[in-house]
Amino acid sequence: MATVYTGWQQRCRYSVAANAAVRLGEGSCLPSAKMGSRKKVHAFVRVRPTDDFAHEMIKYGDDNKTIDIHLEKDTRRGAVNNQQTDWSFKLDRVLHDASQDLVYEIVAKDVVSQALNGFNGTIMCYGQTGAGKTYTMTGATENYKHRGILPRALQQVFKMIEERPTHAITVRVSYLEIYNESLFDLLSTLPYVGPSVTPMTIVENPQGVFIKGLSVHLTSQEEDAFSLLFEGETNRIIASHTMNKNSSRSHCIFTIYVEARSRTLSDEKYITSKINLVDLAGSERLGKSRSEGRVLKEATYINKSLSFLEQAIIALGDQKRDHIPFRQCKLTHALKDSLGGNCNMVLVTNIYGEAAQLEETLSSLRFASRMKLVTTEPAINEKYDAERMVKNLEKELALLKQELAIHDSLANRTLVNYDPMDEIQIAEINSQVRRYLEGTLEEIDIINLRQIQEVFNQFRVVLSQQEQAVESALRRKYTLIDKNDYAAISAVHKAGLVDADGHLVGEPDGQGFGLGVAPFSTKPGKKSKSKKMFKEQLSSSARKEGASSPLSGKDLDVSASKTQLTPSSKDGDVKDMLVRDRETSNTEPLASDSPKEELRPPRPSTPPAKPVAFEDFKNERGSEINRIFKENKSILNERRKRASETTQRINAIKREIDMTKEALNLQKSLREKQGEYENKGLMIIDEEEFLLILKLKDLKKQYRTEYQDLRDLRAEIQYCQHLVDQCRHRLLTEFDIWYNESFFVPEDLQMALRPGGSIRPGMMPLSKIVSLGEDDQDRFGQLQQTMLPEGPDSVSFYNAKVKMEQKHNYLKTMMGLQQAHRK
Repeated sequence: MATVYTGWQQRCRYSVAANAAVRLGEGSCLPSAKMGSRKKVHAFVRVRPTDDFAHEMIKYGDDNKTIDIHLEKDTRRGAVNNQQTDWSFKLDRVLHDASQDLVYEIVAKDVVSQALNGFNGTIMCYGQTGAGKTYTMTGATENYKHRGILPRALQQVFKMIEERPTHAITVRVSYLEIYNESLFDLLSTLPYVGPSVTPMTIVENPQGVFIKGLSVHLTSQEEDAFSLLFEGETNRIIASHTMNKNSSRSHCIFTIYVEARSRTLSDEKYITSKINLVDLAGSERLGKSRSEGRVLKEATYINKSLSFLEQAIIALGDQKRDHIPFRQCKLTHALKDSLGGNCNMVLVTNIYGEAAQLEETLSSLRFASRMKLVTTEPAINEKYDAERMVKNLEKELALLKQELAIHDSLANRTLVNYDPMDEIQIAEINSQVRRYLEGTLEEIDIINLRQIQEVFNQFRVVLSQQEQAVESALRRKYTLIDKNDYAAISAVHKAGLVDADGHLVGEPDGQGFGLGVAPFSTKPGKKSKSKKMFKEQLSSSARKEGASSPLSGKDLDVSASKTQLTPSSKDGDVKDMLVRDRETSNTEPLASDSPKEELRPPRPSTPPAKPVAFEDFKNERGSEINRIFKENKSILNERRKRASETTQRINAIKREIDMTKEALNLQKSLREKQGEYENKGLMIIDEEEFLLILKLKDLKKQYRTEYQDLRDLRAEIQYCQHLVDQCRHRLLTEFDIWYNESFFVPEDLQMALRPGGSIRPGMMPLSKIVSLGEDDQDRFGQLQQTMLPEGPDSVSFYNAKVKMEQKHNYLKTMMGLQQAHRK
């Protein structure tokens, strides 16, 4: 199907591997697939370089899009041999002897650039074990030039963010591993994440598929993203077999989440997208890999999940299929949005070029051909910010009010309020309506549309209230009969209250009177007065039932009494001690110009012994910490004493319980020997046994109470012990800092260390404080940024790599120290 481009689209057109798309990173052109048109998955083939390439069996087309496979017939099958010997596969591009730069330019660059415009993207590497999938996706972390698609995608994302200052773009990442049909978070080893208590699950909602329990990390710069990538790579599960020394034993999905908001426009819409970078584990022939034990089990799970993936791809390529088996395994379920969803899908099939691996190569190429039959429907993911929408509506409302104010001023109308009416204004309109109906108000002034609507509403309220009042008044005086109630009408006829035509007896011309004594208000000569009285009653009752004015602020003003909460004696000491400890821990040493600071004693020629210096420190600079330490320790000792006393009481009660149980058992045995007596099914016991039962019940109650008090005391002891340990550690730390800075720092640096100086005590270790020149690490960092052969773009990559190596060295050293300590 031919695609027609307008002038601006034609200038922005960019073609790579027969895939017409728009380079979003170069200009403001919108992607051609914006309207959600269906497009096929792009499939590329990358051949692993080898010295033993099968030139006679594998040949490439001149357009670099076709790969032909030729296989010699097996002569052992005899003369009649219908074995297929030739295959031809047409793909989007064949990458043979291609560098990592070229692979990224052709395969991933457009997918990543479209992601910043709101299109989801997925890049997947598939192939047999050892074919180069992990090298294509991640690359070699030892060399910057050999980095793969994943680190290059991170670099491109942050580079494009710098090129778009008019947008506030947020980047988050996650790293998922599927190992033996179980989900694992490769970033759970970070100190602020920790392992998940509940297992991770795949959840579907109207927005798509997401992993419940997977940690998502905010990255504000490129170096942080690389650190997360390297952290996850070190946690991946690998194993060695004959086909590959470092074989990935799990499927891994690294996801980049992008959220872009405009800084210049006040539009409440914003776009979101995600890029799934999938590194599949390689399929294995167990006869070639010779896997055993755990590796054999892993290979079984890998081949099973890849088989289910191929089944899902076959079903997606068949237009007649209604059901797609995504839930057969965790891999297809997690990739449901990517395989048949609204994203740009790219497949990189890694194959061997050797004759010995030709069967696996054919299998991989068949998978790539089936993937090309799958279609996706890319669409921009637009969302609405509710908070910004409310702000925009409020701004529009303010502008409309300003326009109305200008219109009112031009029409010589002043003091017009267009805000919603409050209860006082509604009550005033209700009063105007009533006075208008009574005749005391000639007309109601029209102010605005909201006031007109409220006037009609109050007319309805007044009418409804008057109807109810009239009906209640009639029911108090007369018995009302429904005309459709024939039984009641026949009863009235039998009583002679109405004639045959339905009129009351004695009623002339339809205006008559009821039977009985007429009330005084209906007598002649009192009609107008009674009518006026009845009208006043109705108006007064309507006012009582109508909207009343709200109470004033003075009526509702209640003065709050000042109360003081006193903690209980049980835990009051602990709380007071905690408050003092926090206040002391948050206190910084203040600058002081007192003479005591100036008249410091001269430094002795030889440092004093640490025990002597420690006593001086506790009396001077560390006096406050030492006081808190002593108070905490006294509280701890008091709690321990109370716990000991409680334990003794519990033991005494326990002994008494045992003695009571023995006495009760003795009484029971005597009762059984003498014979048991029953009365109406109830056992009869003597008074002594009854008293023992009551005593045992009271003792158990005391035991439970004392044991609960002991548990509370143990919790307080544990908390107090923690505070004492903290105070002891801080006291010793402050003493070490004071001792080193007081007796080992040169005299010319003492001014900088005094309160108010440029160096705070304890800020620098003793080995560094004697040389305040430029740090070696700083000089090395500057030299690294200027002298790296790959240029300044590689600084973030290498910095993240150095930090990861330092972390691993530290963990290795700490593990060695712990093992030595155990020995």
